[in-house]
Amino acid sequence: MRMLVQASIDTERANAVIAEGKMPETMEQILTVLKPEAAYFYPLHGRRGLVMVVDVTDEADLIPLVEPLWMEMGADVEVAPCLTAQELQAGLARLTARS
Repeated sequence: MRMLVQASIDTERANAVIAEGKMPETMEQILTVLKPEAAYFYPLHGRRGLVMVVDVTDEADLIPLVEPLWMEMGADVEVAPCLTAQELQAGLARLTARS
Protein backbone atom coordinates (compact mmCIF):
# COMPACT_ATOMS: atom_id res chain seq x y z
CA MET A 1 0.00 0.00 0.00
CA ARG A 2 1.24 3.48 -0.83
CA MET A 3 1.78 5.62 2.27
CA LEU A 4 2.46 9.30 2.73
CA VAL A 5 5.14 9.89 5.38
CA GLN A 6 5.43 13.45 6.67
CA ALA A 7 8.09 14.37 9.20
CA SER A 8 8.91 17.54 11.10
CA ILE A 9 12.55 17.25 12.12
CA ASP A 10 13.76 18.43 15.52
CA THR A 11 15.85 21.56 14.91
CA GLU A 12 18.42 20.99 17.67
CA ARG A 13 18.98 17.36 16.65
CA ALA A 14 19.33 18.32 12.98
CA ASN A 15 21.68 21.18 13.82
CA ALA A 16 23.92 18.76 15.73
CA VAL A 17 23.92 16.31 12.80
CA ILE A 18 24.80 19.17 10.42
CA ALA A 19 27.56 20.46 12.73
CA GLU A 20 29.07 16.96 12.81
CA GLY A 21 29.02 16.91 9.00
CA LYS A 22 26.75 13.84 9.02
CA MET A 23 23.57 15.23 7.44
CA PRO A 24 24.25 13.95 3.89
CA GLU A 25 25.12 10.47 5.21
CA THR A 26 22.14 10.40 7.60
CA MET A 27 19.66 11.47 4.93
CA GLU A 28 21.11 8.95 2.48
CA GLN A 29 20.65 6.17 5.07
CA ILE A 30 17.06 7.21 5.71
CA LEU A 31 16.27 7.40 1.99
CA THR A 32 17.92 4.00 1.42
CA VAL A 33 15.69 2.43 4.08
CA LEU A 34 12.50 4.18 2.96
CA LYS A 35 13.09 3.84 -0.81
CA PRO A 36 10.58 6.62 -1.53
CA GLU A 37 8.71 6.87 -4.79
CA ALA A 38 8.98 10.64 -4.26
CA ALA A 39 10.61 12.80 -1.58
CA TYR A 40 10.31 16.53 -0.95
CA PHE A 41 12.02 18.72 1.64
CA TYR A 42 10.63 22.05 2.85
CA PRO A 43 10.07 24.28 5.90
CA LEU A 44 7.30 22.82 8.09
CA HIS A 45 5.96 24.78 11.07
CA GLY A 46 9.30 26.58 11.40
CA ARG A 47 11.32 23.34 11.33
CA ARG A 48 12.91 21.22 8.64
CA GLY A 49 10.27 19.08 7.04
CA LEU A 50 9.98 16.30 4.55
CA VAL A 51 7.25 14.34 2.86
CA MET A 52 7.75 11.03 1.10
CA VAL A 53 5.58 8.55 -0.70
CA VAL A 54 6.62 4.99 0.14
CA ASP A 55 5.26 1.54 -0.65
CA VAL A 56 4.41 -0.61 2.36
CA THR A 57 3.51 -4.24 1.76
CA ASP A 58 2.82 -5.02 5.44
CA GLU A 59 1.75 -2.61 8.19
CA ALA A 60 4.52 -4.00 10.41
CA ASP A 61 7.00 -2.55 7.89
CA LEU A 62 6.05 0.92 9.11
CA ILE A 63 8.15 0.50 12.26
CA PRO A 64 11.54 0.04 10.54
CA LEU A 65 10.55 2.62 7.94
CA VAL A 66 9.90 5.50 10.34
CA GLU A 67 12.26 4.50 13.17
CA PRO A 68 15.30 6.21 11.55
CA LEU A 69 13.37 9.49 11.48
CA TRP A 70 12.66 9.18 15.20
CA MET A 71 16.09 7.86 16.21
CA GLU A 72 18.35 9.95 13.98
CA MET A 73 16.34 13.16 13.67
CA GLY A 74 13.98 13.25 16.65
CA ALA A 75 11.20 13.85 14.13
CA ASP A 76 7.48 14.09 14.64
CA VAL A 77 6.15 11.62 12.07
CA GLU A 78 2.71 11.21 10.53
CA VAL A 79 1.81 8.35 8.20
CA ALA A 80 -1.33 8.04 6.11
CA PRO A 81 -2.44 5.85 3.22
CA CYS A 82 -2.63 7.72 -0.07
CA LEU A 83 -3.96 7.06 -3.56
CA THR A 84 -3.04 8.04 -7.08
CA ALA A 85 -5.71 9.71 -9.22
CA GLN A 86 -6.27 6.39 -11.00
CA GLU A 87 -6.73 4.54 -7.69
CA LEU A 88 -9.17 7.20 -6.55
CA GLN A 89 -11.18 6.81 -9.75
CA ALA A 90 -11.26 3.01 -9.29
CA GLY A 91 -12.45 3.45 -5.71
CA LEU A 92 -15.13 5.92 -6.73
CA ALA A 93 -16.31 3.52 -9.45
CA ARG A 94 -16.65 0.79 -6.81
CA LEU A 95 -18.56 3.17 -4.58
CA THR A 96 -21.08 4.05 -7.28
CA ALA A 97 -21.36 0.37 -8.28
CA ARG A 98 -22.69 -0.41 -4.79
CA SER A 99 -25.54 2.09 -5.09
